[in-house]
Amino acid sequence: MGEVSARDLTGMFEAVAAAIDREKDRLSELDGVIGDADHGVTMDIGLKAVVKALSAEGAAADPMTVFSTAAKSFLNAVGASSGPLYATAFLRAAAVAKGRETLDAEAMTEIVAAMAEGIRHRGKGERGEKTMLDAWLPAAEAGRAARAGGQGLAASLAAAATAAEEGAEATKDMLAARGRASRLGERAIGHIDPGAASAALILRTIADHFAGRD
Repeated sequence: MGEVSARDLTGMFEAVAAAIDREKDRLSELDGVIGDADHGVTMDIGLKAVVKALSAEGAAADPMTVFSTAAKSFLNAVGASSGPLYATAFLRAAAVAKGRETLDAEAMTEIVAAMAEGIRHRGKGERGEKTMLDAWLPAAEAGRAARAGGQGLAASLAAAATAAEEGAEATKDMLAARGRASRLGERAIGHIDPGAASAALILRTIADHFAGRD
């Protein structure tokens, strides 16, 4: 029950795309306060492109193919800053999945961590700067800690999602250090970072998709 196949991952991306589609207006509203008001639309376009590409390929041969296809299609569809960041994240996930026919709880936990590290490396950012890393980095740590404590797939992903949600909420009280929001100074305080909000939504959707799979 804890093994994740390429088909499972394709279903995961479909669930994530559907969740972003439902919340794209809210995400763009968040972005309208401190950014360009297009984050929800941008993420929606990118993830729909991923689903389309995976559907065109049919049943992907292996987990690595799913993530590498996601990286290429997301980057081709999204020219904004989130395009290279998530493309890098998916490529890091593909590297973890390389050579595996299925992914166990350990591998899935490491995929979350690899995605977080990919985003951190590509964006050259750190926690506390009011970005998506304020959701991704706590998620990586919490997922690994849960796994190290003996938790299975579903519980480890749920721990990661909860940490991401708490991290996103914490961005309300932060000054922005990067992007357009950094020009607002203290006016950015009181508003959740849209990238962190979408990251938390992605991680919660992934956790929900694999609930009961321990």
